Amino acid sequence: MSVQPDSKISNFTFLLMGFPGLEGKYPWLSIPFSCIYAMVLSGNCLVLHVIWTELSLHQSMFYLLAMLDLTDLCLGLSTLHTVLGILWGLVQEIGLDACIAQTYFIHGLSLTESGILLAMAFDRFTAICNPLRYASILTYTRIINIGVAILGRSFLFIVAPIIRLKFFHYCRRRILSHSFCLHQDLLRLACSDIRFNSFYALALVICTLFLDSVLILISYILILHSVLSIASHMERLKSLQTCVSHVGAVLVSYIPIIGLTMVHRFGKHLSPVVHVLMGNIYIIFPPLKNPIIYGVKTQQIRGRIQRWFTKQN
Repeated sequence: MSVQPDSKISNFTFLLMGFPGLEGKYPWLSIPFSCIYAMVLSGNCLVLHVIWTELSLHQSMFYLLAMLDLTDLCLGLSTLHTVLGILWGLVQEIGLDACIAQTYFIHGLSLTESGILLAMAFDRFTAICNPLRYASILTYTRIINIGVAILGRSFLFIVAPIIRLKFFHYCRRRILSHSFCLHQDLLRLACSDIRFNSFYALALVICTLFLDSVLILISYILILHSVLSIASHMERLKSLQTCVSHVGAVLVSYIPIIGLTMVHRFGKHLSPVVHVLMGNIYIIFPPLKNPIIYGVKTQQIRGRIQRWFTKQN
């Protein structure tokens, strides 16, 4: 496919690559992807509904879980229209402004998820290492303040590089390597000076995702140290079981981010299919798995869902 450069930003559009080599199978691919997105929306909405309606779940841990599910829900919605639009034959290109907006929400929501996982690690650390002061430390007001701080950090810090994307000159082939827009993908197509965006993005990843992961690791080292000092084996096991869901959510969130980053920076020789696969895993996998992880491993949520479906039957 030959694409001519276009320097008119006002009506500039990008072509979405979709799934290279599988164009003839889009009708069949649309079935599993539609099911996945339906599970993302229904799973996260179900957990949010349970937390909202069950008064016994109105605790700091579940407020943070509700923030995580709402973030996952929005992350799924941010790519729903382009991914399914390509598979259904409705979307082939995206305008510059729409692409920048999608980039903003994808990366902002990814940073939000990382911040919430850090807050959940602090919640588990406080509950296990300082249980007597848990209720006084993680009050409702403090949880709200933490949520506002996470949103501010996530969506304000990325404004500068996102705005600059609007004024770049895109003179290379206008084909994006995914079914949605990512910051690094737009930089690849720009012929302007992208050094600020590149360095800023790297610094932002270090100051947010990397720092969050280090602090989460430190919190679990302290949790293990505290748990190992408990005399009773059953109490040690019970304390660790409260962290299983969070550890699963951390792994589900960070592994795709690390994988996509490595592929973009060091995998230029790899097949485009690998880039597309990692991009879709990065976007879809955490919102799909988090409700399952918490629905299965969190007794209060699992019990409430079971009672709800029992009443329906």
